[in-house]
Amino acid sequence: MLRTEEMLLNVGPQHPSTHGVFRLILKIDGETIKEAKPVIGYLHRGTEKLAENLQYTQIIPYTDRMDYVSAMTNNYVICHAVETMMGIEVPERAEFLRVMAMELGRVSSHLLWWGTFVLDLGATSPLLYAFREREMILNLLNELSGARLTFNYMRVGGVKWDAPEGWVDKVREFIPHMREQIKGYHDLVTGNEIFLNRVKGIGKYTKEDALNYSLSGPNLRCTGVKWDLRKNEPYSIYDRFNFDVPVREEGDVLSRYHVRFAEIEEALKILEQCVEQFPEEGPILAKVPKIIKAPKGEAFVRIESPRGEIGCYIASDGKKEPYRLKFRRPSFYNLQILPKLLEGESISNLIAILGAVDIILGEVDG
Repeated sequence: MLRTEEMLLNVGPQHPSTHGVFRLILKIDGETIKEAKPVIGYLHRGTEKLAENLQYTQIIPYTDRMDYVSAMTNNYVICHAVETMMGIEVPERAEFLRVMAMELGRVSSHLLWWGTFVLDLGATSPLLYAFREREMILNLLNELSGARLTFNYMRVGGVKWDAPEGWVDKVREFIPHMREQIKGYHDLVTGNEIFLNRVKGIGKYTKEDALNYSLSGPNLRCTGVKWDLRKNEPYSIYDRFNFDVPVREEGDVLSRYHVRFAEIEEALKILEQCVEQFPEEGPILAKVPKIIKAPKGEAFVRIESPRGEIGCYIASDGKKEPYRLKFRRPSFYNLQILPKLLEGESISNLIAILGAVDIILGEVDG
């Protein structure tokens, strides 16, 4: 019988398939992974500690840099937490703009995930198609906020600027175009035999595992748990819209793939209802003090980002800066299950399993 020696192998922190400075130390026997140890912290910027010396509005640009693929949801969660503490009622038009910005960001985030995930598995073309539609979304968000990645658009009590003239119509035109492209994505990749052999039945876990590891978002819903904070604990104006929470039962890489695509479809439904119900006029910012001081006390809010549940805890002593600030980052929690998924797997399945978790390192190490 052939015998191999155990070997330690570093994947990262500069590996092209880790999409950021993420290090994975593997103990391998031949091509079988015996043990996997994630090493994080290369990107750490200390956002939460820095926030203790920043006014609440000054914290918003720092949230852009956490999940930089879906910065609008990060903008929202900090504003939502302060508004909850201060009892601020956000104008209706501002809430519509916030929801449209977040759902466009959700579609953009899932497109980038799809393109890079399939690229990691060896296919080049899907990335180009994903970037084509993502560019359209970034152009829309650029018109709205003046930026393409770190938007800094939301404010405590509303949004920074109103939508430019004709912007809502451009969103309306984008929706059917995006739906048509999704069909092409499925024709290109979803039914491909090589792709299915790489992802079906790989990286499988149960509903109990997902709950025990505090997974959220598509990583939870792929096991049959129908939990989405937009539905289960509605915030903003999400309770006005009709949309579904896509779930799968298999809990493997392929099921996470299908859940994310179904979420793009549901985001487009929400956007469609937003453009139809969009108020023709109204304020975009509530009456808030020039210097925002949250009252003494504490608050915790949570919302649904493309990667799962993102929470914001604020403790205030009544000053213009928070006494303490803590973010519950979904990428950090979703990463916990990786060692369990990789143990006993072939090294060829590593990248597919890691890619399907969909981590953003700015959120893990922020």
